[in-house]
Amino acid sequence: MSDENATERSALIVAALTSFLGPFMISGVNVALPVIQKEFSADAVTLSWIATSYLLSTAICLVPFGKIGDIYGRKKIFKWGLIVFVLFSFLSAFAGSVRMLITLRAFQGMGAAMIMTTGMAIIVSVFPPQKRGKAIGIYVAAVYIGLSMGPLAGGILTQHLNWRSIFFAMVPFGLVSIYITVKYLKDEWMDARGEKFDVAGSLLYALALSALIYGATLLPNMLSFPLILFGFAAFAGFIRQELKVAHPVFEVKLFTYNRLFAFSGLAAFINYAATFAVTFLLSLYLQYVKGMSPQSAGLILVAQPMIQGFFSPFAGKLSDRIEPRIIASIGMTITMLGLGLLIFIDPETLPVTIIGILSMLGFGFALFSSPNMNAFMSAVEKKYYGIASGAVATMRLLGQMFSMATATIIFAMVIGKSQITPSNYDLFLKSMKICFIIFSFLCAAGIFFSFSRGELRR
Repeated sequence: MSDENATERSALIVAALTSFLGPFMISGVNVALPVIQKEFSADAVTLSWIATSYLLSTAICLVPFGKIGDIYGRKKIFKWGLIVFVLFSFLSAFAGSVRMLITLRAFQGMGAAMIMTTGMAIIVSVFPPQKRGKAIGIYVAAVYIGLSMGPLAGGILTQHLNWRSIFFAMVPFGLVSIYITVKYLKDEWMDARGEKFDVAGSLLYALALSALIYGATLLPNMLSFPLILFGFAAFAGFIRQELKVAHPVFEVKLFTYNRLFAFSGLAAFINYAATFAVTFLLSLYLQYVKGMSPQSAGLILVAQPMIQGFFSPFAGKLSDRIEPRIIASIGMTITMLGLGLLIFIDPETLPVTIIGILSMLGFGFALFSSPNMNAFMSAVEKKYYGIASGAVATMRLLGQMFSMATATIIFAMVIGKSQITPSNYDLFLKSMKICFIIFSFLCAAGIFFSFSRGELRR
């Protein structure tokens, strides 16, 4: 085997083995939320912050660490990200309050950001364009394996041990991943070596995201409006900073002159904004309204990521031969139809119906995700791979946060700061229906951006 093939194989193995950790943690903890709520007596809004703090921290750190990886070495940031992720996974298992758990989850998200933003950049750095779609498809499939194992393993661990065991389970996986990274990933990639890191831009970016997301979760409280306004002002300052600085932490111009890059990013944001909270909402629905155990709920929720994991390599390979926008747009359309069906679920809906809808969503998402990521990463020059990897992961995380913020806001407006109990199940179902209506309309907009992005291969 040539050195080039050996490098490709080792990079793909390492990236694939580690890419499931974050998704596993997200989906596994979602299943455990009702048990965590009971232990800490947390209200529905606070409960959602156990997921949101992780996502917010990850989104804040993705772009800066993508640039740091370009400057100082992607493998180096990847390795340290694994160490941070494993450490705070272990510490999260000992959280004594919901606030402590939320804080530790934020640090865990920082480690996940370091892994995510460099893992994809390493793959794109190693694989040539004609083989990239297949490699990205395998990487995405590994992500979905994490999502698949999360609800199932999380449900089993929560039911037979406790929710803390989910965090303990991350430690051996993480340690093995660190060993593989150190031993088998020999090369280093730093295409922006020597450039100065934009500290001011990174701080403005963090301030903008924090204010916008926190402000959104406070709605309809009056304090939310000045926070949201401050967030938009900080974001405007961030864009201004990036346009004038010699070496920006994020190349904003990519979104202004590169239509393929910009529309692929918007399509990714919309797709995740419309789908991420589905697992969160259905986990609560299955355990509260349907009275299922965490293990049973996990077995049902596993349907979506299993289908995603199975079809993603196929969709990625297909996008090496067929224009990604065609495959991705078909996937977004199928996803929209699946979300439309979820609007009509009620206390009498059969579990097999839920499994069927989740399988439909999984197939649609598989057709969308790998081709869309192939288009996004292939639309930029090599020196921007770290930035682009951070950007696509940021779009994903921003979409996930928007999805969770939407659910949180609807909960706050319909249920209020109350625990979910049989007395307000009707309000919970109303909240869920409103969310799925919003998500369906979002997907309709996403189809436009996906199809209108332009051709990758002319």
